[in-house]
Amino acid sequence: MSVVEYDIAIVGAGMVGATLAHAVSQIQHQDGRQLSIALIDANPPTTSNHPGFDARVIALSYGSQKILTQFKLWHKIAPTATAIKHIHVSDRGHWGITRLDHSEYNLPALGQVIELQTAGHIFQQGLAEINNINWYCPNQLVSLDRQVDHTDLTLDDGQQIRCKLLVGADGNNSMVRQLTHVPIEVTDFEQTAIIANVTTSKLHEGKAYERFTDTGPLALLPMTDQRSSLVWSVRSDEVDAIMALSDEAFLSRLQQRFGYRLGKFTKTGQRFSYPLLLTEALEPTQHRSIVVGNAAHALHPIAGQGYNLGLRDVAVLHYQIEQAFLSDQDVGNQAVTKGYWHKRQGDHQKTIWMTTSLATLFANNYAPLVVGRNLALHTMGYKPEYKRALARQALGAFKLF
Repeated sequence: MSVVEYDIAIVGAGMVGATLAHAVSQIQHQDGRQLSIALIDANPPTTSNHPGFDARVIALSYGSQKILTQFKLWHKIAPTATAIKHIHVSDRGHWGITRLDHSEYNLPALGQVIELQTAGHIFQQGLAEINNINWYCPNQLVSLDRQVDHTDLTLDDGQQIRCKLLVGADGNNSMVRQLTHVPIEVTDFEQTAIIANVTTSKLHEGKAYERFTDTGPLALLPMTDQRSSLVWSVRSDEVDAIMALSDEAFLSRLQQRFGYRLGKFTKTGQRFSYPLLLTEALEPTQHRSIVVGNAAHALHPIAGQGYNLGLRDVAVLHYQIEQAFLSDQDVGNQAVTKGYWHKRQGDHQKTIWMTTSLATLFANNYAPLVVGRNLALHTMGYKPEYKRALARQALGAFKLF
């Protein structure tokens, strides 16, 4: 079977992979040339059963919205998004509270909530119309052979692809990460996330809630049709009992944990659960390869940083590839891969530290820690310099390059 050559091969067409494919497909050389791109995914090109476009939602930061605008994607999903105008953070049973409001920062919104299935459908429809992207779908990467100036890929049906740069955007169990021998570190939070869409008797009015409880954090994000998306992290030894509850009993348990800021919980959709692990790629760039998104960093969902961090990966990788291509350099050379990691390492480390610290700190009921964290929440409420630090993370307002 003949080998088909591409500039870039992207494995994984979920949110991060699809965004990257859109972004790099738009790069155009001064002489009119564009990059040739292979997009490989194990699932059929539909959103109904694609694990990257499941029932979850994404809290898209203001910075991420700007990145999607740069890549000419935001206007496609904006009509389906729900604006986050206020953020309310509290610690159940204690006095610490802090609030963020869009008007404090002269912004129309602090962020946006998008549904994965809706966004995935829009993104994949758009990819099908791009001439310099070839789909290999459904196909799985089974082996690779790295040479000095290229990497040869073999797919499960025997097709062979040659690329200058291989990008793994294939999630927590990344095959690219395994085949390129990227070392990882895994931390088990001993928590499981329960997700569902719920309705309440009071309107959410664009308010997002992060509520820390003694069993784990609980987040509610505003959605269309006055629904809210629930992400409730519970101890793993409790999840089976909670998932087995009737809808009425589940809503009653949720009411006890969250309180009545949104009135009564009146309805829940189907519930899903997944274990919470931190998976960190210690060296995400290898010879002619990079892993991004959840393949590089699967985070605790606290503070909703996962896709936002992955989108910043995409923005920097796009920049590195564009600089190389426009200056007639090899898009898979070390200047691209090492330059990418030089720009991304600090953000990865800070975001992983922040989310992990929050997840462990607020799950600990040791009295001095309870006092300390509530003092911190209270102080943020009236100390502008501390509140700005929180807002900067929430807004995703980072200098990337």
